[in-house]
Amino acid sequence: MRLDHTLLPLRDYHKAKRLMWDPQDLDFSQDQRDWAAMSEREQDLIRRAIALFIGGEAAVTDDLAPLLIALKREGGHLEEEMFLTTQLFEEAKHVEFFDAVIGKVLGETPEPSQIAGDNYRQLFAELSAALDALLSDHSRQAQARAVASYHMTIEGVLAETGYYGIFKALRTKGLMPGLTQGLEYVQRDEARHIAFGLHLLSRLTAEAPEVRAVVDAQLNKLLPLAQGVFMELLSAYLPNIPFDLDLNDIVGYAGRQYMARLSVLERAR
Repeated sequence: MRLDHTLLPLRDYHKAKRLMWDPQDLDFSQDQRDWAAMSEREQDLIRRAIALFIGGEAAVTDDLAPLLIALKREGGHLEEEMFLTTQLFEEAKHVEFFDAVIGKVLGETPEPSQIAGDNYRQLFAELSAALDALLSDHSRQAQARAVASYHMTIEGVLAETGYYGIFKALRTKGLMPGLTQGLEYVQRDEARHIAFGLHLLSRLTAEAPEVRAVVDAQLNKLLPLAQGVFMELLSAYLPNIPFDLDLNDIVGYAGRQYMARLSVLERAR
């Protein structure tokens, strides 16, 4: 047996090796000074955002392994399995990164369970259910539902919108360079994860056209939850959200990310 190095999963497997980064190498000294100069409302918003980020990364680290198991049981897709080993490692590294931000800069954050609204809890409950189902059902439909939940919605909409908001709040103002540099690395990792999700959904749909309806239904179900996460987080700070963030802009960006993923899937069909 020989590996097919032309396949996207293996190309991105090699890219993951070349673009390795270590959260322990980040310098948070300027972040500490910026943090000390922020108002209580600004600090409160960042604490809550980072708490939700680390909660999401920990949930994914816990829940992603069943997709690897499903691909193994299906058989014939070792390149995809190899890519997923890098993704599992990177999700764990993202947890380490956010933990470092908390320990070295923020000092503490609330537990995600204490601040998560109904949309956040329901979204991650849907993710957990879709991935846990793969332990007993490795069908194309079950795989597609899991990938639509995680790669397309959690990473492709929720996380990407979160980066957009934090970059708009901090990077455009030259604040907290350690945090924003780390987020750029996280986003770079997740761009590969999203590309893999699009690859896998395209393959599954080509093999079984009925998968399309499963993907569309799951995406349509989860988009309002992803947008609702930002409404829950930011509406408490209205009418003047810290860092001049605009709730409509953030929620609208989530919708645009959804349409971008949908457009790529349509072209792949």
